[in-house]
Amino acid sequence: MAHIELPRALEEYFAFAELEPTPRGRRFSITLPYFSDGRIHRLQWWYHVTPAQEQMYDGNGLAVFRQRAIERFRRHIERWLVNTGQYLHGEDPIPQVTVRPPHSLIESAENELESPASHAAASA
Repeated sequence: MAHIELPRALEEYFAFAELEPTPRGRRFSITLPYFSDGRIHRLQWWYHVTPAQEQMYDGNGLAVFRQRAIERFRRHIERWLVNTGQYLHGEDPIPQVTVRPPHSLIESAENELESPASHAAASA
């Protein structure tokens, strides 16, 4: 069962911001807004890049560390959805998070509706 059913890549729903820098480096956040039970919520991921890290990778350290943070945030969201039995879906700019019944309950209900025994019992 897919826990993310969106028309675009999950990363396209992220909002990025740079926070106030510190003497130890630059701070960033990644935010995923979502609707649940008619209310807007958000998941956030923060990361920090030191001046030395910024100069790494031929001066492309910011891009490299941003991509790593995006990948970690995506894995975090996927684990959160699995652990909470929810899925992310929708066609709107801000997706929905909805609780899904356990897969086994859905399968057993479908099998019960399709089984010949249930048809025979219903017609008796």
